[in-house]
Amino acid sequence: QVQLVESGGGLVQAGGSLRLSCAASGTIFSINRMGWYRQAPGKQRELVAGISTSGFTNYADSVKGRFTISRDNAKNTVYLQMNSLKPEDTAVYYCNVYQRWTEYWGQGTQVTVSS
Repeated sequence: QVQLVESGGGLVQAGGSLRLSCAASGTIFSINRMGWYRQAPGKQRELVAGISTSGFTNYADSVKGRFTISRDNAKNTVYLQMNSLKPEDTAVYYCNVYQRWTEYWGQGTQVTVSS
């Protein structure tokens, strides 16, 4: 079993920055894709950013140029650097990790951006 521990969420003003971290622990063999999703109240969960083992990344159009996803394979950790935050970025952010054929999710961390 793999457990994901998220950190870095909080309250910031518009234009500010946050860095989210998600560390995988437990039975780690070979983690493949890692990413971040978010869900705002009353809205559907959406993919924010993903990163492959080789470092190839993809982003939602709404965050391109503002967010950067990265990973440290030695630490089994994925990061999301969020700059120029907007109120519409307010959501619960969930870490997502694939190992073999199994998908794992973090508990979520709240990000709130005030005007």
